[in-house]
Amino acid sequence: MNDSSWGTPQTGYWGPSEHGPGRGAVPAGPAYDAHQAQQTRPMPIVPDVPEHGGDQDADRGVARLSGPLFRDEPTRARPLPGEVPQNPEPMPPAPQPAPAPHKKSAGRDLGAAIGVGVGLGAVIVASLFVVKAVFVGVISVAVVVGLWELTKRLDERKGVKAPLVPLAIGGAAMVVAGYARGAEGAWVAMALTTLAVLVWRMTAPPEGYLKDVTAGVFAAFYVPFLATFVAMLLRADDGPWRVLTFLLLTVVSDTGAYAVGWRFGKHKLAPRISPGKTREGLLGAVGFSMVAGALCMQFLIDDGVWWQGLLLGLAVAASATLGDLGESMIKRDLGIKDMGTLLPGHGGIMDRLDSLLPTAPVVWLLLVIFVGSS
Repeated sequence: MNDSSWGTPQTGYWGPSEHGPGRGAVPAGPAYDAHQAQQTRPMPIVPDVPEHGGDQDADRGVARLSGPLFRDEPTRARPLPGEVPQNPEPMPPAPQPAPAPHKKSAGRDLGAAIGVGVGLGAVIVASLFVVKAVFVGVISVAVVVGLWELTKRLDERKGVKAPLVPLAIGGAAMVVAGYARGAEGAWVAMALTTLAVLVWRMTAPPEGYLKDVTAGVFAAFYVPFLATFVAMLLRADDGPWRVLTFLLLTVVSDTGAYAVGWRFGKHKLAPRISPGKTREGLLGAVGFSMVAGALCMQFLIDDGVWWQGLLLGLAVAASATLGDLGESMIKRDLGIKDMGTLLPGHGGIMDRLDSLLPTAPVVWLLLVIFVGSS
């Protein structure tokens, strides 16, 4: 074999000469023996780059040839123009549009609520200033419907069966007695109604007797007895104006609490009882009702003085708020939102009487103190 056909030992294998052995033969020698061949990793196979000509293409070829020397090292080769990467990096998610600001909602159909409120107000005012007895009948009907809603809910949610028949008859009798005989007549009717509830319930099995009669006595006091003070307001010579003052102050207190609380309310008043009520709303109720009370006492009530109206308005705001919270407590215990569905936008009759019932005795007492009972 002619040694001149191979490269020098220091440089290793170059390739065959024109007269040497076939391509691919590996010579033996100190520069490339079998032991070194086992210790040396093979060079990575780099594909040929098509020639396009120009220095730019040459640089591109160099970029393709540059990279890790061994196969176990990561390879990050730049793709050629028009080449789609095999594992493209995920694109960042497109920015989502900001959500629209949440608008406060009243939670009810305000159109229906206003319409029903105006209709009820027209009926009350018409009956109040035309014939007093008609207004007494309106109070009696409201009491009977309120008792029906309350006893029905107690039966549905708690299984408490307060006897409705003696409650309805005794409740209407309480209102009439309060108008005809004053406080004395109201107390006598209340006592007789309680006795009727106890006797009526005896016709049923004894199981649950105590809770049923207890609920019946509570219903008799809560709805008809408190409503009797409205009839007692009507007994005075300026009775219609006293009743109108009572209604106006209660409505203004509720409206002030809603308006101010909806716009500025941030601090909860009683979150466990009524999450919608705020301290700012209470301040609104006090301010609105005090102004309305001063105007009503000065211009509607005989011998009334404006500063008395300020005290009257403050008391009405407190009693109306407590009455609303008391009704909310009952509804939370029963697990319901409204006592009924009779009045669109309002719920039931009891949902409108919640602040009126406890306010009636407060207004009656303060007007008796300020200007007398007649």
